[in-house]
Amino acid sequence: MVVIDIRALPELVRDDPFLVHRGRHARFRFLLHIGPEAWWIDVCEGFVEVSPKTLPSQSGDFSLRAHEESWAKHWQAVPPRDFHDLFAMLSSGHLTMEGNLLPLMQNLQLVKDIIAKLRSSS
Repeated sequence: MVVIDIRALPELVRDDPFLVHRGRHARFRFLLHIGPEAWWIDVCEGFVEVSPKTLPSQSGDFSLRAHEESWAKHWQAVPPRDFHDLFAMLSSGHLTMEGNLLPLMQNLQLVKDIIAKLRSSS
């Protein structure tokens, strides 16, 4: 099993100047469910902050939900088929997307690249 430290995400993004530049106009918040854990990912002008979800009443723009095993496969250096992309995971039933998907679609490649940054921390 791949062990991922989600708290490393802000630094991984900050260390990628191209990714920071590409997200310089983005401002949204989404929830990343990794099994039973839920993490807020705040994207603001290219930078990312991560914090655990502590209150049920907290809300963001959208959420991405998958089992720990599914995320572990997604974050492998070379993910297997059906785990290499968020929409591959969605169409194969390994991921659900909920909420206002407009910010996701407007920033789709940015979201994919931010989440994929965790591959380099494994």
